[in-house]
Amino acid sequence: MDWRSRITTDLNVCHGKPCIKGTRVMVSVILDNLASGESAEDIARDYNLTQDDIQAAISYAAELAKDRVISFSVDVA
Repeated sequence: MDWRSRITTDLNVCHGKPCIKGTRVMVSVILDNLASGESAEDIARDYNLTQDDIQAAISYAAELAKDRVISFSVDVA
């Protein structure tokens, strides 16, 4: 599944943030919920999305992670 078929940006919707096509559900909201431990099934139900929408958000994030590195300090004990 190609995430491009499910994710869109529009300056008039959520200030141009990536959203699931046809909704105002931002990809970042889906990812934040997943990161907090919410199940994909619960997110899909709560936001009226499909499992493909959830997978598209994950795939979009994976694509972004390929080219971007966020530096952080590592504590050495």
